[in-house]
Amino acid sequence: MENSEFKHAATVMLVMIVALLVAPSVLETYTLSVLIIYGILGLSLGLIWGFGGILCFGQAAFYGLGAYSYAISAINIGESSLPFILGIVIPFVFAGVLGAMMFYGRLSDVYLGVVTLVVTLIFFKFMNSTAGPEYVIGAARLGGFNGIPGFQTLNVPGRPDSYIYDLEFYYVCACALVIVYGLTRWLLASPFGRVAVAIRENEQRVELMGYDARLRKTVLFAIGGGIAGLAGTLFASWAEIVTPGMFSLAQSAEIIIWCIVGGLGTLTGPVVGAMILAYLKFLLGQQSLIDNAMVLGLILVLSVLFLPRGIVPTIGLLVGRTSIGRRRRKSGRRGGRRRHVRDTQNA
Repeated sequence: MENSEFKHAATVMLVMIVALLVAPSVLETYTLSVLIIYGILGLSLGLIWGFGGILCFGQAAFYGLGAYSYAISAINIGESSLPFILGIVIPFVFAGVLGAMMFYGRLSDVYLGVVTLVVTLIFFKFMNSTAGPEYVIGAARLGGFNGIPGFQTLNVPGRPDSYIYDLEFYYVCACALVIVYGLTRWLLASPFGRVAVAIRENEQRVELMGYDARLRKTVLFAIGGGIAGLAGTLFASWAEIVTPGMFSLAQSAEIIIWCIVGGLGTLTGPVVGAMILAYLKFLLGQQSLIDNAMVLGLILVLSVLFLPRGIVPTIGLLVGRTSIGRRRRKSGRRGGRRRHVRDTQNA
């Protein structure tokens, strides 16, 4: 990581940490926790789409798979440490296998989007049809459209009776967001990340240089799936229930909207977009005059028309222009003073 990139990443992480520390004094931690979870989920798609050029319509599949993996294993184990790991590892492995089949199969972007969408639909339909008593995994009943309630939520490792909730759970989510952001920033600054970004720009040229583009896309896709699984695991512990709605097309569409509105090509954009739109949806959910889907659709249209770069890149561009203007004005004043001194000396 170059010096300028390190400074930028450190500054963003410092601002993020300060904001997360101050946030509980503004909003209740119960709401903040789910906003952070959605931010992690948005980051998972922002990584593979904004930097890898892989538009995945099925990010909700990994999100729901992580939640169900955690809930099922927590019921069977009775403690959250191993289920928490499984909630990340299982979506990571599944995304890796799915990605390998798609990328080594040389599927085009259109077919890739269709396949990920179909996978999400399969999960949604299957989980809705598991209401019978025969659909069990160990001691866990899948529950069909009712979902799985009543499982062990996050606890202190080795102490199942010491639950992590409220403010402690918020800090767990906040730490998870900061760690995921830091690791993804490091990954993108590494040689692997630079090649992945180059694949987004011109995959054929990267392969002609001797790199295995399919392998790198598969690994990046798997990492995005693991991050989505982490978000699903945290959501399961936050909500204390998992339902097939986590695999729904509405959820998949929302993740894509978060990334577009927040700003693709950045790591903070999808996080900010997810938090803002999720909180707006929360506020709109307290009334019945306006439909949430219509508002989200309107925001997407307005964002594409007036903020095509997204919120975060647009703000960054405005700040950059302002700083450049200040530097030019300062240099202009300095140049004027030098000319005045020269004219005075010549006189």
